[in-house]
Amino acid sequence: MTDSSKVIEILKQIGEQIQMEKDFLTELDNVIGDGDHGINMARGFKEVEKKLADLSGKDIGSILKTVGMSLVSTVGGASGPLYGTAFMRAGAAVGAKTEIDGSDFIAALEAAIGGIEMRGKAHEGEKTMLDALIPALNAIKKSYAENNDFKAALTQGVEAAEKGVEYTKTIIATKGRASYLGERSLGHQDPGATSSCLMLKVIDRML
Repeated sequence: MTDSSKVIEILKQIGEQIQMEKDFLTELDNVIGDGDHGINMARGFKEVEKKLADLSGKDIGSILKTVGMSLVSTVGGASGPLYGTAFMRAGAAVGAKTEIDGSDFIAALEAAIGGIEMRGKAHEGEKTMLDALIPALNAIKKSYAENNDFKAALTQGVEAAEKGVEYTKTIIATKGRASYLGERSLGHQDPGATSSCLMLKVIDRML
């Protein structure tokens, strides 16, 4: 089981990791986007970090919803609404729980992906963050159903997300700014898929 204080700790670590990878994410976005993904995400998670201290003792749903609202209001470009919606949907799925297990995490990730699909009108295979998140979800669900070991399932999910990021190099972008490049987007990995994978890696490391 993972409690509220652990969730806050994980969110802090995600923020730190994004600060560390800020230049790399921006570099990726320079090639196929607006060149601001890392900068925007770092700004958003700085704002999140300011709010985390006040969230101590709150239920996990409220924590995730607060993160989502912070990202929507501070992250520019497409990433703010997409990640913000993802966290808010995940928070709604978890609700007032102060501890979550593997099944709750899967439900939250499913809800987050549903939010991204709805907000971005996107599907797997279009060179977006969904190309990391959907394979991760499928791998986690499969492994957890077979072995009932969430930590092992999460590790499988991270591997699937990494493969998903690699896969984005092989496809043409059909969504967002990158879609304007057409075939020139080939060979480049998607920044959103990369930042999604990075978040999953932190969760895997911390649990």
